[in-house]
Amino acid sequence: MQLAVWTYEGPPHVGAMRVATAMEGVHYVLHAPQGDTYADLLFTMIERRAKRPPVTYTTFQARDLGKDTAHLFQTAAREAYERFWPQAMLVGASCTAELIQDDPAGLAEAMRLPCPVIALELPSYQRRESWGASETFYQLVRALADREARPAPREGRRPRANLLGPTALGFRHRDDVIEVTRLLDAMGIDVALVAPLGASPADLAAIGTADFNICLYPETADTTCRWLERTFEQKTVRTVPIGHGATLDFVAEVAAAAGLAEVSALPQSNLPWWSRSVDSTYLTGKRVFVFGDATHAIAAARVARDELGFEVVGLGCYNREFARDLRDAAKLYGVEPLVTDDYLAVEQAIQAAQPELVLGTQMERHIAKRLRIPCAVISAPVHVQDFPARYSPQMGFEGANVLFDTWVHPLVMGLEEHLLTMFRDDFEFSDAHGASHLGHAHLGHAAPTTAVAEVSEAEGWTPEAERELMKIPFFVRGKARRNTEAFAADRGVATITLDTLYEAKAHYAR
Repeated sequence: MQLAVWTYEGPPHVGAMRVATAMEGVHYVLHAPQGDTYADLLFTMIERRAKRPPVTYTTFQARDLGKDTAHLFQTAAREAYERFWPQAMLVGASCTAELIQDDPAGLAEAMRLPCPVIALELPSYQRRESWGASETFYQLVRALADREARPAPREGRRPRANLLGPTALGFRHRDDVIEVTRLLDAMGIDVALVAPLGASPADLAAIGTADFNICLYPETADTTCRWLERTFEQKTVRTVPIGHGATLDFVAEVAAAAGLAEVSALPQSNLPWWSRSVDSTYLTGKRVFVFGDATHAIAAARVARDELGFEVVGLGCYNREFARDLRDAAKLYGVEPLVTDDYLAVEQAIQAAQPELVLGTQMERHIAKRLRIPCAVISAPVHVQDFPARYSPQMGFEGANVLFDTWVHPLVMGLEEHLLTMFRDDFEFSDAHGASHLGHAHLGHAAPTTAVAEVSEAEGWTPEAERELMKIPFFVRGKARRNTEAFAADRGVATITLDTLYEAKAHYAR
């Protein structure tokens, strides 16, 4: 494990918690010391859930280590069952408790609780959160699925599909499920089960009665889908419907799995027309850097290039289990794949690529803000603003509309910034005066500020040259920086001054 200011993923027991919290009738008993209970905040504060996750902690303290901590675990498990009456119970240890080797699985088995108990072996020092969610879902399905269940005869009924992968704390999972369910209904297909989100142990028992499975989020559901293929001979739809083109591919794959000869009229997306419209032509060729979980990053790169006309100059993911898929996708765009969970490495890659838009996680939002580059969030980890009250899916035809709005608007705002830059010496637009819509920032009452925002000195640039560069609208600033640095390198100039910047501008203007 590595200590860091930020981490893309928590330990695997957080992934297990995401699955337990998403489900109904499941309780998770976690052998953990005092201090490992922080994960409650992820669901109540960030996802804004109305109730705390169904998790009981043993919360042993330092003084308990000289006693019988195994007894503490059994007491916590017994009290959790008597209080919550779960249909199934998960038991496991946090990364700290793993070191004392109390064996929650064996302790729970010895108790003979009157409900299924699924023991989780989650190696905290080798694996991370996404793997923990995948392993937990797989163990639940494997333990609870009725091996004799099979689909009913197709005569007189519509095809039925399982939607697998959505969890608690997932990026727009709630809305994606709604959108995909509507799309399937328009195709004449029923949803037999959504899991883990909203499913109960009884629901998982009947997972084999569906005609096929849809792997919406491979990070959580891929292992389970492969097991279902072997056990129930269910087909798996693996196309993730993020973007207009991918949604069309998804519809075709679903129709083949469901045995549909033709598909009736479907909802349509505005993205194809908008991306061809006059208002969007200035977006063509914009340089975009993409980073997130592998599923969302790969899908976002395809939309960026094929549907919006952007140039993908960077592509990466933080979950190493899907590194091969990411590397294959990077070859399509001629970029070096970036597979890392070190946000500092991501920041360096963004600086080197000098994109005009970043599509990433909450981490990249902070990085892009420091670098003054527009950013849109496409993947977990996310913050509270990425769990909107409004309907905002990423998948399906409506999801394609959301993608267009979310990605293009930061660039459209560049025109407004350009106007503000032009008129920054006007008394109404001066940096010394606050935003006009804020009541406390009237003329003469604003806190004194500098006329030019402070900027950090870039390597090889003088402060004066860097300040002058910042006056260029950000949607062309990256190109100006690249041209100037190339001009300086060709002439052996080590430090870019104000004169160098003007000379480079004159050179490229010829």
